[in-house]
Amino acid sequence: MNATLAHIAQSGPVLLIDSASARVQAGLLRPDADGPAFALWETQTAEAGTAIFSCVEKLLARASLTLDGIGAFVFCDGPGSVLGIRTAAVALRAWRVLRERPVHSYCSLALAAHHLARTENARSLSLIADARRDTWHHIGIDAAGTLSPLRRIPSAKLAGALAMPEHFRNWTPLPQGVRIVPYDLAVMLPALADVSLFAPAPEPDAFLHEEPVYQTWTPQVHQAR
Repeated sequence: MNATLAHIAQSGPVLLIDSASARVQAGLLRPDADGPAFALWETQTAEAGTAIFSCVEKLLARASLTLDGIGAFVFCDGPGSVLGIRTAAVALRAWRVLRERPVHSYCSLALAAHHLARTENARSLSLIADARRDTWHHIGIDAAGTLSPLRRIPSAKLAGALAMPEHFRNWTPLPQGVRIVPYDLAVMLPALADVSLFAPAPEPDAFLHEEPVYQTWTPQVHQAR
């Protein structure tokens, strides 16, 4: 069952990592009298393998905390930079070996879509992110403000108003007229504090639309003809 940030914060200070875009964002959430609030943020536009750990180190130093003092972790499992997301997932797995703590994940496009639907009353809009090979990750907001499931669709089937979060890389040319929308967690998350966006992720990893299928290789001896 998905949870809100308030529920997750009951475990103690929460460390959040979002490395789905070229701009790595890390936040530290602490419960207070009025509910959970992100008091500290660090962001870096750098290679994820460096930026993630630099941001976390600075956050912990500013909060006078160690990793052992973190009660729960939250991370973005995609869509976005698979390398960045998997770097964060590997770090979380290692930190849970030191001390087991709950981990929750969220979807970047769902977060952006919920924020636009709530703050701008966005309707009949599609949020997209590059899925490579001329396809796009896609979440739609219908005329009633309801979000569709995350799916992958080819460029040729994109239609209507389109938006993509800022700092998200693309290899396929952007569709004509696509709107680049802010992806600033320090602004977005407080506006969605009551939304159950966060799913348990006991084995952190990047989101996949389907599990990879591997073919069995049968060795054969080649003989001259």
